[in-house]
Amino acid sequence: MPQLVLWWIIRAMLLSFSIYGILNGDTTKFLMGLFAIAFTHMWDMWQLFGGRSFITRVGYFPQTLLNIFICFGVVVGYIVNTKTNFQYIDIIEHFMAGLVAAFFAYDFACVFQGRSRHLSPALAAMFSLMFAVFISVAWEFYEFTMDRLYGYTLQRSFILDEGGLVDTMMDLILSGAGALIGMFFVAFSKNGIIGKNRKELRAKVKAQSKADKEEELKYNSERNETGSEF
Repeated sequence: MPQLVLWWIIRAMLLSFSIYGILNGDTTKFLMGLFAIAFTHMWDMWQLFGGRSFITRVGYFPQTLLNIFICFGVVVGYIVNTKTNFQYIDIIEHFMAGLVAAFFAYDFACVFQGRSRHLSPALAAMFSLMFAVFISVAWEFYEFTMDRLYGYTLQRSFILDEGGLVDTMMDLILSGAGALIGMFFVAFSKNGIIGKNRKELRAKVKAQSKADKEEELKYNSERNETGSEF
């Protein structure tokens, strides 16, 4: 399977990054690589629960996006930050984070709803956007905590300097923009508006919508009949 081959290539890159870190006495880099490898196995970890795990109903594509993002953030981001003068890698990373989170959340919303109950595409799209924005805010909480507890400068904040506020707000805006674009893209592709299989998906969505309307009419009719008995 092409996705699995790509996953193992990414894991090999992260392992090389981790080994490079420990050989050069950089414990932080070593642990970062190992932690990233663990995250690329998230889909596999959920398999331990067998058929009872919701992850078995989630496709490979969201996990592939996550693995690519992890590799980009850890390996590519580090190389660009330390070996080049490119100053905008943070912009790309936060935008991609919002995009990937939106893809994940849309599938999760459909899975959590269950197979027997249909979830409105609009509601799934709203959940994906809110989830992605929440992840962005949670990350800024983490950066703020690390800066205050361990003296890091993840938010580039200094005394009597508004750099930290600007950095935080730019991160949130970029993540929000990525989440918004991701929300529309995944919603349109899942509901047959764009994509290769849009005709088949569109027909399926219309059939489901028709079934929902018939079920609603049946429910209202039964309710009116029950009410007329009193």
